Amino acid sequence: QLQLVESGGGLVQPGGSLRLSCVASFSLENYGIGWFRQAPGKEREGISSISSNSYRRTYTESVKGRFSISRDNAKDTVYLQMNSLKPEDTGVYYCAVGPPEAGLETNEYDFWGQGTQVTVSS
Repeated sequence: QLQLVESGGGLVQPGGSLRLSCVASFSLENYGIGWFRQAPGKEREGISSISSNSYRRTYTESVKGRFSISRDNAKDTVYLQMNSLKPEDTGVYYCAVGPPEAGLETNEYDFWGQGTQVTVSS
C-alpha cells in the first residue's frame, strides 16, 4: 500500500521551531517532493519543494530564510525545518510526490499525504 505519512506538527509559540517529516512506504529517489500548507478558509499553497537529486530547492517568498527543506533518500524521508514561526504559518501541512523537478504548484503533484496540523499561537 502506497503511503506518505507526515509527522512533527503541533502547537508552538511564535518564534519557535518545528521539524516536519514526510515518510514514504516506497522509494522516493526519483521523485520531487513538495510541502504545502492549507490555512483555514484558504486554498492549499506551495511552501517548498526539493528535486530528486536535492540540487533544486524552492521556497515561497513568505518562508525564505526561515524554512529549510531536505531529504534522505536512504530513509525515503523528506524534512521541513521551520524556524522563527509566525501565527500566519498556522495550517495543515501536506507533503506530496511529483516529477523530479516539481515546483510549488499543486497540480504538478500526483500523490499526497494526509497532513499534519501546525498551530503557531501564544
